[in-house]
Amino acid sequence: MTWVILTGRQSDLDQVATPHKIITNRDYLAHPSLFRGQRPKVINLSNNYGYQSRGYYASLLASSRGHKVIPTVETMIDLSERKLYEHALPELELALNKCRKDLGGVFPQKVCIFFGIGPSKIWDRFAKLLFDWFRAPALEVHIKDSAEWASIRKIGFHPLARMTEDEEKSFIQCLETYTNREWRDTKGRTPARYTFATLVDPHEELPPSEISSLRYWAKIAEKMGVEIEPITKRDLAKLANYDALFIRETTSISNHTYRFARRAQQEGMPVIDDPLSMIRCTNKVYLNELMAYNKVPVPPTVMIAGTSDLELAAQTLGFPLVLKIPDSSFSRGVKKCANFEELKTLATEWLEDSDLLIAQKFIPTEYDWRVGVLGGQPLFAVHYLMAKKHWQIVNHKANGKPDQGGIKTFTLKETPAHVVETAVKAARCIGDGLYGVDLKETKDGVFVIEVNDNPNLDHGWEDSGEKDEVWVRLTQWFLERLDRPGR
Repeated sequence: MTWVILTGRQSDLDQVATPHKIITNRDYLAHPSLFRGQRPKVINLSNNYGYQSRGYYASLLASSRGHKVIPTVETMIDLSERKLYEHALPELELALNKCRKDLGGVFPQKVCIFFGIGPSKIWDRFAKLLFDWFRAPALEVHIKDSAEWASIRKIGFHPLARMTEDEEKSFIQCLETYTNREWRDTKGRTPARYTFATLVDPHEELPPSEISSLRYWAKIAEKMGVEIEPITKRDLAKLANYDALFIRETTSISNHTYRFARRAQQEGMPVIDDPLSMIRCTNKVYLNELMAYNKVPVPPTVMIAGTSDLELAAQTLGFPLVLKIPDSSFSRGVKKCANFEELKTLATEWLEDSDLLIAQKFIPTEYDWRVGVLGGQPLFAVHYLMAKKHWQIVNHKANGKPDQGGIKTFTLKETPAHVVETAVKAARCIGDGLYGVDLKETKDGVFVIEVNDNPNLDHGWEDSGEKDEVWVRLTQWFLERLDRPGR
């Protein structure tokens, strides 16, 4: 990744203070061919961001040249008047006042925040939130403190020219932290056209992609002019520095993965998984209705809104049947009921937390088809085998350790056409992102069990049939959207 730092004067920042390229905003404006063919990340440290100033035009033209820049012109305008940023103050002041106890009950009159980093760990929550609202290299916040509540008098830029020696030293350290990246070995590397962020949780027990698989993808993407960089849930404030987002930790609309997807969408970035796909795939009630409406075959299903519906489920589906919580995942919240007593006991318990449940006919098979679909086209096909002595592909044991079944791989040509066609039809009902469609193949036909956002994709597993073409097409999906005219 190429970082470029713009200053108002050549003397504002010593070149030895950072390994990144430093040029004046005057030179940047005067030479539009600079960095042609590259997509540098620009940090605008001009001393004046006023309307139609050089600092203003530097960010404005960076955007037109396809360069990612902070602060953007929008941020400059937002911070030009209090009335333009006062909508952010309630949330910021709430975070600010949570620092009171750790600060000994007293706030300073002013605090400087550099790249979302405060003067100490005490300020972390507030500093990250401030940078999330207003992405600027250096901000100063003026605080009015009373015995019970601290309020924000003013938020403004803190230019290099006004920094004290200690502030500049701290700023340089924060700059280094902000521009530091993992998975990077720049020696001999062709400058990347784009940089994709990959959201991961290094400690997740069953991630959708192992880190080793993402490293493998990075090698393929590099040949296509793309740099892949991992980020974690702590990096929301940095997301706008990237061109696209691939979420590779288990998604949920109630945690940070949804916030990352929403932010990427707001920034105009191609994203897998997008917020709407998360919402649609998360809820099995919605999926069942959507599949039925679009004439996609699903197992016989009964919606349960109360215990009065249990008799209908028993009569319609017989036993054993499968009971599901609408937002269950990874085989959790999915149970097999052998008789009416088991059904009544489990449904009564689950209905305390969910207004609706789904009961489906039990279709025993030795495997589930998993067909990956990307952009409305098949990507891969595998058999997920049932866990040993279990009826699901994942057996969540009482000791908390999941037991997974094996996998059998196929090329798309080897996969039965009716399986692929049904999977593609189901996925297209959701969107044009990446989906994993689970199907049961029986003598009575093929039935869609689920359409999953955030499907597993690992090297040596899901890509075994189509090989590197899986990763090439994944990269192309993002590139096609980034290169669309008028984007």
